Amino acid sequence: MPASIESIDILQTKLKALPETLERVLLVDKQCQELAAKFAGSTNFLVMGRNIDYPIALEGALKLKETSYIQAEGYPTGEIKHGPAALIDEDLPIVILAARDEGDAASMVRYGRTVSNIREFTERRVSIVAVITEGDREIVKVTPHVLSLPSVPVLLQPILEVIPLQLLAYQIGALRGYDVDRPRNLSKSVLVE
Repeated sequence: MPASIESIDILQTKLKALPETLERVLLVDKQCQELAAKFAGSTNFLVMGRNIDYPIALEGALKLKETSYIQAEGYPTGEIKHGPAALIDEDLPIVILAARDEGDAASMVRYGRTVSNIREFTERRVSIVAVITEGDREIVKVTPHVLSLPSVPVLLQPILEVIPLQLLAYQIGALRGYDVDRPRNLSKSVLVE
């Protein structure tokens, strides 16, 4: 379905304001430090995202691997009923991307399903870190570990969501005593074979 002129105008306005919005996102670093202190001893992580957020979940898991040497996997939230469900217990922290765009019906449907997943996990006493949209009252009732992001249209959310995931990975790696600026075994250039 083609975007309306109004939605394109809103997206352009939000895009122009992105530098200031990103400055606000960086304020989650203190919360990331606190969460890192809680989870630095973990040996495994699951990072989950639904639809547009799944590639961001993969990036979050990759950063945890690179900076903290923690076994972390990115997984689509909607498919958690399969394989990884067997691994979920109190010792496996899960980071879930759960931002929402109230002006986008599909985003709200995905959000509702994600809230349901978070409830299911917390009932099993799983530690959940949720990346949410500022003002979210639903998820904060379910998990105390939240990283709040400014509200932006769904197409801009991944740009914001990646930042707290990278900060969390950075803080965990630093607490574990690793040189997060020089991860071991990583090449700074790619050779074509």
